[in-house]
Amino acid sequence: MSEETAKTPLDHVHDTVTQLKEMRHYSKNNVELLTTQWLMFDGELKKLKKTQTIEDLMTRQSEFYDAVESAISDLEELEVSLQPAPEDTGGADTVH
Repeated sequence: MSEETAKTPLDHVHDTVTQLKEMRHYSKNNVELLTTQWLMFDGELKKLKKTQTIEDLMTRQSEFYDAVESAISDLEELEVSLQPAPEDTGGADTVH
């Protein structure tokens, strides 16, 4: 029977940061693809009166990307604060 090790808060924060970074990567790629499509078909979309739909999506995607960036930054700071303190192995510097 295998014994599972319980995750620490640091482990959970690290896993979340990793997942958010993956989401950021895909979000950035999606924005770039949408922008490429927008630039290629801007004229046709204007004729079809559909530019607002794409502009709204691009704005929302950009806001999402910014929110993910902010969450990553906040959680990385938390991750650092959750790191265990270095152990004092010397003992010679202790003042009595």
